Amino acid sequence: MTETELEITLGVDTHKDIHVAAAFDSLGRLLGTGAFAADGIGYDGLFDWASAFGPVVAAGVEGTGSWGAGLARSLAEAGVEVIEVNRPNRQRRRLNGKSDPADAIAAGRAVLAGDATATAKAGTGAVEGLRMLCCARRSANKARTQAANQIHSLLDTAPEALRAELRDLPLRQIVARARRALRMLERHGRGASS
Repeated sequence: MTETELEITLGVDTHKDIHVAAAFDSLGRLLGTGAFAADGIGYDGLFDWASAFGPVVAAGVEGTGSWGAGLARSLAEAGVEVIEVNRPNRQRRRLNGKSDPADAIAAGRAVLAGDATATAKAGTGAVEGLRMLCCARRSANKARTQAANQIHSLLDTAPEALRAELRDLPLRQIVARARRALRMLERHGRGASS
């Protein structure tokens, strides 16, 4: 780094399809803003754009656990310190007007001022794997409960003879009977079509 070359800090407002970045020099001067696709090509473009101003040393990124996760990993791999930045205060946003460049500028200023200091999670490793397993388990449990509720609702409107037969059975036995009935229907369906 030459004596005149200043280190660059980024602020990034993340969205599903587009990330908006603001670049600052180490004196806090805004050097520019730009919008980039939220994909690998966009991440490279954002880094190249910012690097044209000088060496990028830090980036304040909103949503490093969601829409900004890919960008955070990409910047970290490039040797940039990635800092999680909270969304700007809603009252302040209303007063100053909401815009993506304004949010990116606020993210960069939060890093420069030392207001944002939390290192972004990498989204890799054992903790991320455990989080994904817990998420999948919650989803499976929710689907199981929903299916059980649907079965009970169907039984509520079934003919009385069927309701009386199945009413006091545990869910597991009701599902086993439904599975056997389905297999019988499939066999009869195949026999009728051949």
